[in-house]
Amino acid sequence: MDASLSNIDRAEVLAKALPYIRKYNNKIVVVKYGGNAMVSEELKQQVMEDIVLLWLIGVKVVLVHGGGPEINEMLGKIGKKSEFVGGLRVTDKETVDVAEMVLAGKVNKGLVNLLEVKGGNAMGISGMDGRLIEARIKDDNLGYVGEITNINKKPIMDLLANGYIPVVSTIGCDRDGNIYNINGDTAAAHIAGALNAERLIMMTDISGILKDKYDPSSLIPELTTEEAVGLYDKGVISGGMIPKVDSCIKAIDMGVKNCVIMNGCLPHAILIELLTEEGAGTMIKAPASR
Repeated sequence: MDASLSNIDRAEVLAKALPYIRKYNNKIVVVKYGGNAMVSEELKQQVMEDIVLLWLIGVKVVLVHGGGPEINEMLGKIGKKSEFVGGLRVTDKETVDVAEMVLAGKVNKGLVNLLEVKGGNAMGISGMDGRLIEARIKDDNLGYVGEITNINKKPIMDLLANGYIPVVSTIGCDRDGNIYNINGDTAAAHIAGALNAERLIMMTDISGILKDKYDPSSLIPELTTEEAVGLYDKGVISGGMIPKVDSCIKAIDMGVKNCVIMNGCLPHAILIELLTEEGAGTMIKAPASR
């Protein structure tokens, strides 16, 4: 907490958080983590502290992570150039082997270790463990980029039941033993849906959905899935925001209560979103008629 706060101020902050602590106690919250918040060591430390705090107050946090920059770095070290089509990495056999090594190995275990250092109990798994993420080829032109066919939630539920924070790397598999690189946002949406999560939080590097992408003050704090679809035609939702919003709509269609797209580079953004009235970012929810 801010060192300038008095003890009374600190107590008031905690008291105001109580209704939200009660609301999310024993509920599942899926956090999609990646991008700049993962690259910055200072931000990474803070995000892990926030997740451990939520775990300590009884929130069942499931951390789903990417690792694109780390994959790029490793491919660069072996002299392999990254190629993208429609925002998806073209993934040949060598590239998917690197993705598996980086995501299920270095990145995943690094996050688990950090959560443990911060005082949490964490367990790292990949989409291959227990066939958590089953997939098939999404597009022959993309190689081993996977389209999710099934989520087996049992490995995650077992970890939650035993008091762990599951840390999931987005590598999938099929029944023939093929391995696939899965888009992190898509995987988080499907996992949140399978778990019937209370909330899906998408951490990105902008504040949320903006009416004017050049004006941070034009943030749209809340909208329904129907309203979000309408913003596609108006060009408000475009570029890299499209797959994130698509993933949120998919998650809500699968039963997630609501989704939030927010700037993971802001200090304690997760705590602000879950434990304050103001929240953070843009919340997407089902239409009132549902």
